[in-house]
Amino acid sequence: MIITIDGPAASGKGTLARRLAEELHLAHLDTGALYRAVALSMLRAGDDLGDADKAGVHAASLSPDLLEDAALRAQETGQAASRVARYPQVRASLLAFQRAFAANPPGDAQGAVLDGRDTGSVVCPDAAVKLYVEASVQERARRRAAELQAKGEAADFATIEAEIEARDRQDKTRKEAPLVMPQGATKLDTTTMTADEALSAALAIIAKARR
Repeated sequence: MIITIDGPAASGKGTLARRLAEELHLAHLDTGALYRAVALSMLRAGDDLGDADKAGVHAASLSPDLLEDAALRAQETGQAASRVARYPQVRASLLAFQRAFAANPPGDAQGAVLDGRDTGSVVCPDAAVKLYVEASVQERARRRAAELQAKGEAADFATIEAEIEARDRQDKTRKEAPLVMPQGATKLDTTTMTADEALSAALAIIAKARR
């Protein structure tokens, strides 16, 4: 069973994907982490994020170790990831990895949950269940600020809100695989939901799809 979860930054899709995978005993892949890893690799090498060819080289030689790096969750890395994700060279290198993961989940998992920006529209268009998770910009900024504050980092709400809006524009207007609601997906607005409520709503959608 393949479940895809797409949506904008800080919509809650990552938390939901992890919890669904645990609840249903499925493997989980945060596809956005792959793009963040490419971006982090470029940032650390001091390479120009505007160089598509260089980005492609980093994607083709990506070290799996970077997927466990704490710096993946930094704001700077997220913004950079949105830029490199536009490049066909990068997407081509990472698409095969994502599809292989879905086709052959690690361990004894009987399926997988993939979350990102194009998992239901490009990576696994034939997924059994597709969710599109969203929330208001204000709520997403509040969540991001709370996350940063919990880590002891500075969090200016206005700045975070502006960064999320900019990220949305980049993701929705890029030429390659822009963020869209996949065909056949069910929309789940988590603006007023707790993580538990979002999980319950998603499980109900999945149960209905499996009948």
